[in-house]
Parts: sequence; C-alpha cells; structure tokens
Amino acid sequence: MRGTAARIPQEAPFGTWASPISAARAAGAALRLSQPRLDSGHVYWLEGRPAEAGRQTVMRAPLAGGGAEELTPGRSVRSLVHEYGGGDYRVREGLVVCADPAGGAFLAGRDARPLRSARAAARYGDFAFSPDGRWIVAVEEEHGDGEVRNRLVALASAGSERVVVAEAHDFVSSPCFSLDGARLAFLAWEHPDMPWDATTLCVVAFGPAGPRGSPRAVAGGGEESIFQPGFSPGGVLRFVSDRSGWWNPWQEGEGAPRALCPREAEFGLPQWVLGASTWGHESESVLWCTVRASGRDTLGRLALPGRALEELPLPFDVVEGLDVARGAAAFVGYGALRPPTLCVLDLATRRLRELRTAFEADFEPGALSAPEAVVFPSEEGRSAHAFLYRPASARLRAPAGERPPLVVRSHGGPTGAASPALRLGLQYWTSRGFAVVDVDYAGSTGYGRAYRNLLRGQWGVRDLADCAAAARFAAAEGAADPARLLASGGSAGGYTTLCLLTFRDEFAAGASHYGVADLEALARDTHKFESRYLDRLIGPWPARADLYRERSPVHHAERLSRPVIFFQGLDDRVVPPAQTEAMVDALARRGVPHAYVAFEGEAHGFRRAENLETALEGERWFYAKILGFEAGPPPPRVALRSAGGKGS
Repeated sequence: MRGTAARIPQEAPFGTWASPISAARAAGAALRLSQPRLDSGHVYWLEGRPAEAGRQTVMRAPLAGGGAEELTPGRSVRSLVHEYGGGDYRVREGLVVCADPAGGAFLAGRDARPLRSARAAARYGDFAFSPDGRWIVAVEEEHGDGEVRNRLVALASAGSERVVVAEAHDFVSSPCFSLDGARLAFLAWEHPDMPWDATTLCVVAFGPAGPRGSPRAVAGGGEESIFQPGFSPGGVLRFVSDRSGWWNPWQEGEGAPRALCPREAEFGLPQWVLGASTWGHESESVLWCTVRASGRDTLGRLALPGRALEELPLPFDVVEGLDVARGAAAFVGYGALRPPTLCVLDLATRRLRELRTAFEADFEPGALSAPEAVVFPSEEGRSAHAFLYRPASARLRAPAGERPPLVVRSHGGPTGAASPALRLGLQYWTSRGFAVVDVDYAGSTGYGRAYRNLLRGQWGVRDLADCAAAARFAAAEGAADPARLLASGGSAGGYTTLCLLTFRDEFAAGASHYGVADLEALARDTHKFESRYLDRLIGPWPARADLYRERSPVHHAERLSRPVIFFQGLDDRVVPPAQTEAMVDALARRGVPHAYVAFEGEAHGFRRAENLETALEGERWFYAKILGFEAGPPPPRVALRSAGGKGS
C-alpha cells in the first residue's frame, strides 16, 4: 500500500514543481552526436562534449560490434567557415581529415599529422576525398584585409600542393566526386542570396593533377535552391532542388533536369552549416532519403524509375546526417520521448542497431511531455505551425482550475525550424509545470518554399504575429495562463523575443539568448555569410534605413516595460556583445527590471556545460522572481537589476 500511495500525484502550483531534470543534467549530460560516416567496416561520428568545454572529437566503432574509440584525443575538431561551421571532418579508407578551429586542417587515424597543403591561417570545412585518395577538396575561407575570401580548393593529401578549383563566387559548398574521379560537382551562390534562396550547381572536369578547365553551371540560379549534389554509381548527377516549390530529388537529364519523386515534402535542408546530408545511394536505382512533412522526418527508400517511396516505421521524429554505403545507412535519430541515438540500418534485413545515445532517459512514465503538432490561425488570414508541450510530471499535479505559465520559443535563423525531438533543455521547463510552445512561424523551413518566403521583407512583423498568435491559441485552448506568457529565443529568435516584448502587449517577461537588438548594427557589423541576409528579410541597407530603425527594439526602448534577462557570449561575431549591452543600458536608464549574464570564451551559441547550466537556471530564476514564485538563491553571475544597474 505504501508503494501505491507514493505514486499518487501531489498538488503543487504550476511552475514550482520539483523536477528530475536539473539544469546541470540538461546542460552537461547530453553529448552532441552528428555527422555519421561509413567507411571500411566502421562507423565514424563527431561527438560534442559540453563537459569538456564543448570540445568536439571524432569517434569510431566497428560495424561488426565492439567498443568505440576516440581518434582525436586532446584536440577539438571544428570548422569555423561561415562562423556556423559544419562538414568538420571526412574519412576515406581509415584516413580522417579534420578541420582545426585554430586554422588549417590535420589528418587523424592511421597517419596522424598536419595537412601540409592547407594554409595555417585559413579556415576549412566540407571536405571531399578524390576516389584515388590523392586530393582533398574543401571549402577554404581566408580572413585578412578587406572582404573575407571563400573559394574551393584541392589540397594534396600527401605533400604541400594546393590548387584553386573555384574562386569566382561569393560562396561555395558541397563538393562531391563521381566514382571514377573524372568530375567534381559543387554548389555556389552570390550576394545577396542565401543558399536557401538561390544556388547554382557547377561541374568541373578533374584528373590526377587536379581540376581541368573551368567549372560550368548545369542547374540552379534564379529562384531555385539546390542542396546536396551527389553522383550515382553509374555517374548520373543527382541533387535536391526546390524548383517545384518543395525540396525534392532530381537528376541531370538531356536538356533539363528530371524529377525523381515529386511530392509536397522536404528532402533537403537550409544550409546553415556545411556538410548536411539527407540522402544517399544504395545502388544505381535505389536512394535512401530523409523526408520531412508536417515538421517530422521519416526515412524513405526511393526506388527508380517508378519513383515509389517506401517510408520505414522507425521510432524517430527527426533523422539527421544520413550516410549510405555498402548496404548500410548511418544516421542520428531523435524521438519525441527518446534521446538522440546513433544508428546503423542494414538495408537488406532492415535490422536497426543503436550504437550510442546522447544521454540516459531513465525517467518515470509520465515525466516527459510529448509534442503536439498544432496549426493555428494568425494575422492576415494566414495559418502557422507549432509544437505544443503541456506540463508533465510523474509525481505532481496543479490545483484544479489553475493554468500554467507558457514559454513561447522562437527558433533561430530565422530560416530554421522547431523540432519535435526530445531535448532535456525543453523538458526542464515542462517538468517544472510550465507549458511550452515551439513556433514554426512564417519563414520556417519544412513547409515548402512559399511558406519560407513569407518572411521576405517581413522579419519583425510576421514572426511576431505568429508567436503572439501561438500564445493566444494556447490560452484559448486552456493550455496556458494568459497573464503569465513568457517569450524566449536565441539569435534570430532572440530578436523576435525582444520585438515581442517591445512592440506587443501579450507577454509578461522574456529571455534573449544572444539576440539581435539593432538591425542597423547587424547590417554593418556581422560576418560575410549573413552580411546581405537582411536585404531579403528587411530591405536593402542603407536605402531602407527607416525600416531597420522602425523594427529595432533598441530604438524603441521607451516602449519596453517588461522585464528581460539577457545571455551573451563575449566572443560572438554574429551578434556582437555591443548589441546586447546597448539594450541593457537602455533598460537600466528606464529602471526596467532586467539581468545581464555575459560568458567569456563563448561565441554564437553556448557550448560549455557550466554556461548552459547557468543560462537555464538563470532564466528559470528570473521568471520565478518576476511571476512571484519561490525563486531560491540566484545562480552565479545572475542578479535582478533595475535603475543604474543596482540589484534588487
């Protein structure tokens, strides 16, 4: 009887529940598993470790079974191309080439040494080995006087020879070889386009001495975004294109590309990072693909030429980093109620092996909140999308009639997407009695190009409208207390958060994680990759400086009377600290309660476990103080301040 009584939920107000998910566990326990690769009877992957100051290392395990080994002990493997990186390593027959965050590249595995053909002062990423192993083609980004220079180069794997493949474009990515090594394909794009706006697919002849002749465009341009080119075993060039309005698979043909699987679903991703992969060849006539619809992924087998797509019933809602080789597929699978897992699928038997998980999900039944995909009305007669999470606890319940506080999360990008994957950082809130709505506002990916383009010229308008509509929808559904609505977001989501608190009336408080406050400052002082991004989202600068000022919270601080907590990396080049500090100063002058937490050694997005923990616990403590919960002592470096920066 005692055991039965212990399972009866106890009553406690929303927002005050004791949780099995501490900030330390949410921040430091989860490994970041990414970029799986299949090679020579092994699976490789990149493992990010918050407990080691965010260090990333290359791991390897035999497909036949056995323990994992670390190939880059004591080193961090990370590309800084475009500031966001990606494509951090590549492997061929046991030889691993890695991006060095300090500059240059190095070889790990059986022949560990610096890659002498790489320039020590340059950044590298998105590697591709030539089939004979002589060359490593990579994106090279060189900083110096004037504009940053991006080019595609071929680096000798042995020796110091370096050959420029393409340097006539503002940006390049996604190099890949045909199996005979005779052709090299890659993507290119120019200012002011971002890669999800327009890219060009280029091909150049290649030989033992490197590129032969100049690259030529074979597809893309205009209003077409191409993603992840790749050659079939027979030498046919295939790629993902949104020329139909959706990122679908295509292949080169006589006169014009040919669609391989037309459907209203996304087979591609926005290239925020290099090296992303959503498809691969099992054979000449069979492709395996990640297919996204209604915000969730499935793994599909596409048989040609009949274009039949079989979607496998796997226990995952998000599939990332798909790599296909020699009868196997490796990927990282994310479930709504299960942790990120490195998986290998035997394509013949469909046997799924789970090799590594990001963390242990040893929670009682009922302790985790499952996402509910919702579509709700917004302004201008539009509909928007979100994932709604209700408070969840195995041991606690709220008093009858009480509604929970709601955290409205706006994702980054803004050309990004909300995810239904299990994240301890989100469950940290729901397990304490908060509801969360993760909004796929206008401009988000996963719903076709037309939805993505809704934010053109409308950033700071439609994203706000959709986030506010999501809050009203949750309140109307009885899932949130309309008097306790909170806004939170990072980067572009931080901008949306600050705009919601400045220009709207629905929210009681909020948290900005390295968020944009001054659009003009962002246009003047940001990195090359995003330096013209606002031309599409706002308008050309400085010609439309009026719009930039009109939509910048820092210029309307007199309208901001709601408390805000700010988190900022002091090494951030995407959103420099000066933006956040200007907003903090404006709030201090007006006496609006606020907090400012700055992290040394952090850039755009936090990687160190102790800082992730402070950000989580600091945001919760701040909300508790504002909403009148029992807050307890503040975390280190967190203090509620008002006029003149004085604590209160």
